[in-house]
Amino acid sequence: MYYIIVNPASKSGRGAKIWLKLKPVLEDKKIAYKVFFSQEAGHIIKLVRELTTSLLSDADSDAVLKLIVLGGDGTLNEALQGISDFGHVQLGYIPTGSSNDMARDLRLPRDPVSVLENILSCREPVFMDLGSLTYEQISGEFSRQHDHTPVSTRLFAVSSGIGFDAAVCEEALASRFKNVLNKIGLGKLTYLTIALKQLIKAKKVTCTVTLDDEKQIYLPKFLFVASMIHQYEGGGFQFCPNANFHDGLIDICAVGNIPKWLIILALPTAFHGKHYRFQGIDRYCASKIHLETSLPLWVHTDGEVAVKSNSLTITCEPKKLQLLL
Repeated sequence: MYYIIVNPASKSGRGAKIWLKLKPVLEDKKIAYKVFFSQEAGHIIKLVRELTTSLLSDADSDAVLKLIVLGGDGTLNEALQGISDFGHVQLGYIPTGSSNDMARDLRLPRDPVSVLENILSCREPVFMDLGSLTYEQISGEFSRQHDHTPVSTRLFAVSSGIGFDAAVCEEALASRFKNVLNKIGLGKLTYLTIALKQLIKAKKVTCTVTLDDEKQIYLPKFLFVASMIHQYEGGGFQFCPNANFHDGLIDICAVGNIPKWLIILALPTAFHGKHYRFQGIDRYCASKIHLETSLPLWVHTDGEVAVKSNSLTITCEPKKLQLLL
């Protein structure tokens, strides 16, 4: 039995259309399944939580919940928050979002039917690291709250960022321009356009990064820190080209002490992972990162933005997710 979570609104409504293409495949193969449709922000967390809780209450302790998520990276992020026991869940992911950065790193087929067939034929799941972000301090109102309760810890599959990249995500979530570009297949341009806008208005902020409770890095003109499990974020920016999703480490792209005009030159090169040639853009690697900023800034997990913070800790959860590929 497969339990399928569909976000029909992903990529400006394409999620529902893609599901209609996948349903006949399951029926032709006589695959037993139950499908659930998300209705609003936070609904997927509740759906997955109910499914996993029901499984754990079952007398069969060896039972495995096979879950398929159809949506964008944000849809997958919500599903992760609802899983109560990762040891009893195997997850398949069919990307239907506007950025699809995890699918890009995993080199999943572009055809959703091919992705589904790979999931159905998978016999041994691949173990993937997850990131865990803990907000030490939360500031401002919860403008994008997912389950209507204060969030202190949140898992992520692709990346987490504070500063510029999170501000881009926050604006993109509400962008009408994004919906228009999605419909003509140019959704990634949303992030590039908003990035240039956010760059111009970014305030001067300092940041202290502490790696594994030992090494400290001070960024006097901090723009953002991206902490990544996978190589890409923001619709194809290859901020961490050396990231490995099962090495037990988080790759970090730290941008500070670099003038804005140089960032404008560097940003396009990040599509190909060439941005580290610019002084002030540095790569680090750690299993634990602590960040302190001089002002509260937007924070995202897999592009989902909930709060502003000026103090947070990120750790790697090695091989926590069983992925059906």
